Amino acid sequence: MPTLTQEIKDFVNKQRMGFVATIGPANKPNLSPKGTTIALDDNHLAFTGIRSNQTISNLEINPNLEINVVDPIRRRGYRFQGTAKILSGGEEFEKILSHYRTLGVKSEVKAIVLIAIDVVKEIKSPLYDLGLTEQEIVSEWKKRYLPD
Repeated sequence: MPTLTQEIKDFVNKQRMGFVATIGPANKPNLSPKGTTIALDDNHLAFTGIRSNQTISNLEINPNLEINVVDPIRRRGYRFQGTAKILSGGEEFEKILSHYRTLGVKSEVKAIVLIAIDVVKEIKSPLYDLGLTEQEIVSEWKKRYLPD
């Protein structure tokens, strides 16, 4: 099992928006944004089940998933593959839920998905391959996202 470095954990905990890919009925892909994605420790990510009925249903059948967490301005991030464990009560659920409450999550949380990470890969825009610096990329994407 790979260890999430402090840099990766800080990145995930700052971004929080993870795009979760699961496999649904009839082997159809399902992609869902999760704004509560966090790094819990060196080997686990988590997200809450607030409006995640389809994602949770898919994971009950097939616990394998991928989460991509990307900084949309810097055009880089990480992809994580792993196995989900669905928590809907008990001591572990309450402990993680308490952590989410300290982060400001006020919504009803029906479940927490705990992911044991098997694979971590860096994601970088091809713009970096062209020799652009991070600052040049940030400047360009700020223009798109934050117009005057």
